[in-house]
Amino acid sequence: MSEMEIGRGKRGTRAWAFDDIAIVPSRRTRDPRDVSTSWNIDAYSFNLPVLAAPMDSVVSPETAIAIGKLGGLGVLDLEGLWTRYEDPTQQFNEIAKLSPEQATARMQQIYSEPIKPELIRDRLAQIRAAGVTVAGALSPQRTAEFHKTVVAAGVDLFVIRGTTVSAEHVSKTQEPLNLKEFIYELDVPVIVGGAATYTAALHLMRTGAAGVLVGFGGGAASTTRKVLGIHAPMATAVADVAGARRDYMDESGGRYVHVIADGGLGTSGDVVKAIACGADAVMLGSVLARAQEAPGQGWHWGQEAFNAELPRGNRVHVGTGGSLEQILNGPSNDAEGTSNLIGALKRSMATTGYSDLKEFQRVDVVVAPYNS
Repeated sequence: MSEMEIGRGKRGTRAWAFDDIAIVPSRRTRDPRDVSTSWNIDAYSFNLPVLAAPMDSVVSPETAIAIGKLGGLGVLDLEGLWTRYEDPTQQFNEIAKLSPEQATARMQQIYSEPIKPELIRDRLAQIRAAGVTVAGALSPQRTAEFHKTVVAAGVDLFVIRGTTVSAEHVSKTQEPLNLKEFIYELDVPVIVGGAATYTAALHLMRTGAAGVLVGFGGGAASTTRKVLGIHAPMATAVADVAGARRDYMDESGGRYVHVIADGGLGTSGDVVKAIACGADAVMLGSVLARAQEAPGQGWHWGQEAFNAELPRGNRVHVGTGGSLEQILNGPSNDAEGTSNLIGALKRSMATTGYSDLKEFQRVDVVVAPYNS
């Protein structure tokens, strides 16, 4: 990758966001009804390449079940309100009514309630009883504390998700989570991330992870770039991690690690371009927070918004734009790319002549910045 001179003492590589690239039609088209958007990870198969992000504004036990029945995967945040309060209805109602000036400080107070292992067990049991795939997420900091409870509750897929997750965390004050040993000892497949570079992703793949989340502070509710100065343009990040997957397959003798884009996915076009850059699936937050069933009541926030020491996210108003069914499978009543996401993906694949997601990863793209 070519470098650019920032100044006499610093050089940097040029990176691209989804808005900077576009997909190129090919010589062949096909009927959208003949296109498959199914994918599988480990022993679990899904009709939609969509994971609902483990964020309280997006996933409740009820929405996890609904998304599972629609063909996707809802990932419950096991550090959220659902595992801190027996009935968090009051807390959700209060968060929805907070003024912008009050929001961060009051959310820090609301989320100071301790996580209760018995609620982790009960919430996951509720999802399992509905007959859908069960997925729960913990941050790296909480994984060692609660992973036994999660596995004992019968989780199918375990997600370790943070703003960034590394295979080599260094600390002088506490024993870091050894991802390789931890994943080896678990009886369930693990999805881990975020990672934003080839090298970071390759190291995570070597831990034995079944999937790697790609992204760093790129979501609608994140202010990580403003607070920490860190950002990863997603088109380049996904393509780099897909390159790490290819090289890891050679290194490991054919072991395939799934790449899941996580962040910067505000429209159906972004979903399409994430898969074109090499993702197997996408993890969606703000788009699904607009669903009528979403627990956030038209508001959206992530764990960064209530960090006790350094908040790196906001509670943002996203409104309500239809049911989960409409947002994922249509029909759409707008032309903004925020509903019928799967219909748009199928049409894009059909327009470029590809019949499944793996084929579509080979589609041609061009650099075509909107603001050039």
